[in-house]
Amino acid sequence: MDQQKPAAATQRASHKDMANAIRALAMDSVEKAKSGHPGLPMGAADVATVLFGKVLKFNPADPHWPDRDRFVLSAGHGSMLMYALLHLTGYKAMTIAQLQNFRQLGSLTPGHPEVHHTPGVEMTTGPLGQGIATSVGMALAERMLNAEFGGIVDHHTYVLASDGDLMEGVSQEAIAIAGHLKLNRLIVLWDNNNISIDGPLSIADSVDQVMRFKACGWNAFHIDGHDEKAILRALKKAQASDRPTLIACKTIIGFGAPKRAGTSKAHGEALGAEEIAGARAALGWPYPPFEIPDFVAAAWRRTGARGKRLQKDWKLKLAAMDPAARLEFERRLKGEMPAALATSIAAEKRRLAGERGDIATRKASESALKVLAPAVPELIVGSADLTGSTNNLVAATPAISPGHYHGRFVHWGIREHGMAAAINGMTLHGGFIASGATFMAFADYCRPSLRLSALMDIGSIQLFTHDSIGLGEDGPTHQPVEHLASLRAIPNMVVMRPADATETLECWQLALEHRKNPSILALTRQNLPALRHDYTEANLCAKGAYELRPAEGKAQVSLFASGSEVAIAVEAQKLLAAKGIHARVVSVPSLDLFEKQSKAYRVSTIGTAPVKIAVEAAIRQGWDEIIGAQGGFVGMHGFGASGPYKALYAHFGITADAIVALAELQLANK
Repeated sequence: MDQQKPAAATQRASHKDMANAIRALAMDSVEKAKSGHPGLPMGAADVATVLFGKVLKFNPADPHWPDRDRFVLSAGHGSMLMYALLHLTGYKAMTIAQLQNFRQLGSLTPGHPEVHHTPGVEMTTGPLGQGIATSVGMALAERMLNAEFGGIVDHHTYVLASDGDLMEGVSQEAIAIAGHLKLNRLIVLWDNNNISIDGPLSIADSVDQVMRFKACGWNAFHIDGHDEKAILRALKKAQASDRPTLIACKTIIGFGAPKRAGTSKAHGEALGAEEIAGARAALGWPYPPFEIPDFVAAAWRRTGARGKRLQKDWKLKLAAMDPAARLEFERRLKGEMPAALATSIAAEKRRLAGERGDIATRKASESALKVLAPAVPELIVGSADLTGSTNNLVAATPAISPGHYHGRFVHWGIREHGMAAAINGMTLHGGFIASGATFMAFADYCRPSLRLSALMDIGSIQLFTHDSIGLGEDGPTHQPVEHLASLRAIPNMVVMRPADATETLECWQLALEHRKNPSILALTRQNLPALRHDYTEANLCAKGAYELRPAEGKAQVSLFASGSEVAIAVEAQKLLAAKGIHARVVSVPSLDLFEKQSKAYRVSTIGTAPVKIAVEAAIRQGWDEIIGAQGGFVGMHGFGASGPYKALYAHFGITADAIVALAELQLANK
């Protein structure tokens, strides 16, 4: 017997109707694309309906309202849940046509949510664990801004996480940070369906997640994820908690699908016409694909309209703020640099021009922060338990502590991955320029978060000190040799390796000003001589490479070096001059920035000398763009060793004498 469509004029949408609209759109979009993940949107639809319909503070007319609640779909594979919600709640750009183009090139509905691409998406998710980890930074930023500006900042961060999110190691780092700092505005909804791609979760995991979260200082409990009233009670309870909260929502993956519900077959493939027809019948949803009846659409639009009133009230509070505080708050949210920054940098560069002492660039960075931090109050620093080694604790800067958020330094603990993800979250939230620090060898521990910062086009900053064999006695486990090349390989990431204190200051300036790409500063443990003695207002590092020491005559050799090896190249230039060989030295603080320069600038900077040699205490990869395949390279060809750094440089042949010998050999072969 054919089902009859209810008369829209006499219907008032129930919770079930609203949740089924999500399920139907997810099924239909995945089916049309023949690609995607229908299981999570169908299973988590009840949770999402309560959250967006009755709790979440948001305004579809203004996706960037500063005091909106943040919703992070950590289980990014379930993206159709997000897109269905955006369409139903009234985000103008998320049309039915966009849902029908799910996973198609150029649509606003890519396979995994992408921030800055789809209005309403707070971050790019898909790599499991990244959402829950990044949300820690969002929740911390909210509390820190609240401590500084008061009730004008007063919102929550909600996360929908899957079993896979909680199995990824970064989730442990994240929940430990959040629990320790008592980030009570962070609420995680766990889609507890006991299914992974390979089958029942029990084949790979038996962790009691609720006990695990409790052990990390969270409020955590189980609920029925299909019980509307239980979901609402849980969310209200979480909002009143003095700790972050995990709500373990017991759900059925692919809810409503007659044969695939509760199985891994519901996870990551289209259900097929027969299964979808069965699901429509089981759910009591008689409408054709992509059709949402007026009474259900109207109910969803009312939830979206709620935010307009809330934002209007917020704007009145904003207008009532102290004018100076309001201007500072608005400047911070816009990401505008403070006027004092340029003046402070110019004064410090003049001072540095007169300096002659040797200093490690990690110490030069500390000196730079003493100048930059007062000028840029939104600059947040922190370390993965290496504060005394990374030198990024600014004197008299208070540290964040549990329940106390009026500070500018974060002790992240030995959690490099969680630190990097949280820094991404603070950056995405707005109001801060966030940076972290650890040894460069440990960049491997946070690479997924580094890659995601580049993919999201956000200005997170990482200080990686102890950047070469120059760290010495700790040996090859701590000596990065391949890391510079691998980090430079990340698109949109700007890696900067300054050669002295002036370059360090300039690189810090660039990192602060680059709000559309993340930056890495690679800094030395060992002392380096000052190389720049003439004051110039221009930031020479901005072009990535520049001629530091010209040849006395027509150049026969061009020496290119970064960081600690620039001074070695300068010494080699002197030795070559004594032999009557004219060499020039080009400092290359950033291969990434140099690549972005005009062809004319790159050609002129590389020059026409017949011999080109690159010098870097790392592997060669990446340098051939400058020196060519036949160019010379003085650097590392394998892992390091343990010993005093000067002995290591001699042992591995990264010396001025080695440069001279290679230059003479190549000249003889020309």
